[in-house]
Amino acid sequence: MATKNGASSIEKEQIFGMAEKEMEYRVDLFNRLTQTCFQKCIEKRYKESELNMGENSCIDRCVSKYWQVTNLVGQLLGSNRPPM
Repeated sequence: MATKNGASSIEKEQIFGMAEKEMEYRVDLFNRLTQTCFQKCIEKRYKESELNMGENSCIDRCVSKYWQVTNLVGQLLGSNRPPM
């Protein structure tokens, strides 16, 4: 049965559940991207409080390649978003 706003409580719960899953997906994707690029680009011994030019460039390239690959895999799987 529809409410005044046109959506039943079950539909609202489904929408909320989908939004929750999408947020979990995005957080997981961000965490994996951060971990991957950090391990690849940042020296284990910290010499400075800020990233140096080489580390900045590496992170820029890493993030760009990570997105390109996840988008490509998403397209190959027939999805409009990158895979988890």
